[in-house]
Amino acid sequence: MNAALNDPRAFLRRLYDSAVQRALPALNTATHLPVPPDTEGPRRGRTVVIGAGKAGGAMAAAVDALWPAAAPLSGLVVTRYDHVPPAYRAALEKREGRIEVVEARHPVPDEAGRQAAQRIATMVQGLTEHDLVLCLVSGGGSALLSLPAPGLTLEDKQAINRALLKSGAAIDEMNCVRKHLSAIKGGRLAALCAPARVVTLLISDVPGDAPEVIASGPTVPDASTCADALAICRRYGITLPPAALAGLESGAFETPKPGDARFKGHEVHMLATPQQALEAAAEAARAAGVDAHILSDEMEGESRVVGQVQAALARAVARRGAPFSQPCVILSGGETTVTVQGTGAATGKGGRATEFLLGCAIALQGQPGVHVLAADTDGIDGLEDNAGAIVTPDTLARAAALGLKPQEFLDRHDAYSFFAALGDLVVPGPTYTNVNDFRALLVG
Repeated sequence: MNAALNDPRAFLRRLYDSAVQRALPALNTATHLPVPPDTEGPRRGRTVVIGAGKAGGAMAAAVDALWPAAAPLSGLVVTRYDHVPPAYRAALEKREGRIEVVEARHPVPDEAGRQAAQRIATMVQGLTEHDLVLCLVSGGGSALLSLPAPGLTLEDKQAINRALLKSGAAIDEMNCVRKHLSAIKGGRLAALCAPARVVTLLISDVPGDAPEVIASGPTVPDASTCADALAICRRYGITLPPAALAGLESGAFETPKPGDARFKGHEVHMLATPQQALEAAAEAARAAGVDAHILSDEMEGESRVVGQVQAALARAVARRGAPFSQPCVILSGGETTVTVQGTGAATGKGGRATEFLLGCAIALQGQPGVHVLAADTDGIDGLEDNAGAIVTPDTLARAAALGLKPQEFLDRHDAYSFFAALGDLVVPGPTYTNVNDFRALLVG
């Protein structure tokens, strides 16, 4: 028997860790840094670092470590609470770090995020063509960099964000709405930086790796329109406050478009992507003697339904040896959704990964030889303390022994409590990066 099959839990966790490792900013930043501006003479310029996202603290730490000591460097990056790497937090406390990092709330914005966004918007105004703005962007930036459009309040943005999160809208749809109701996203931050040169470093957490979707594209042009945002709100029944409705209907909240002169000379570099993370996991599996197959890094849809579909695939492999031979591991990424309906349904605990897993476990029906891990690569699934969980062939049997009814937990979106009762949560803590969902089904 292959050694990996002797301890499936440990094997799957190694694959997850390999995926996360590939996406760490410290390993991926050096080759994408621009040359610093001149430090003296008529072309003397400053370097200002700004940004937002769950990987923001780690990205700031990487840039600070790699940037020449003699080259001036300052700035402000906002990340999620408890997402500053301990070493850089210590450096900042000792006043040895050159880039300030502020922590704020995710996925629903808070006042700390609003204040940080306002400070960033103020910081980049009045720059010259000799200055460089280095923008560090990763998933989560939409909530963390929250500066409401004129006439809107933070409370308005919070209510709209909560409604979007429960609606089942895809990430590109949610971010289309968010950027049009923002004073800083959808390319507006880059416009504020003009005429300075802007270099954006991205860690992708979205299907397709579209820069304009990642964190709602604060420094890249936006081809979507107010009409698009309004149609999305109507499609999902999102109630808009009067100022938001008026701004979208009139076009007053339109974003800067491709071809806008303010983006001339700007650069965008992708540091890490979901596909790269999946490839790293596949390499780790093959090194252990297990065939690996990557389905896609762009999977979307209702989490529980995606779980059911992947369970059917695993059962086919286990029972018929098709379409893949066993032992093998089936990998996928992307961003699934959880549609919360009714007030009672909102009381459960869990996120995309655990809801995927519960749907998968129910569909697997205890299929022998199938183990599944799903986890968010940022280390946090939704609002809880876990990244995800693990399903084993005896998951349903162990649940029955405890009197747990899986479908009831799924109906109330309470997958976290289900897997917590079984002791099957995956809790790595913040990983300081974010390339979205990671799913691995081991069949053998």
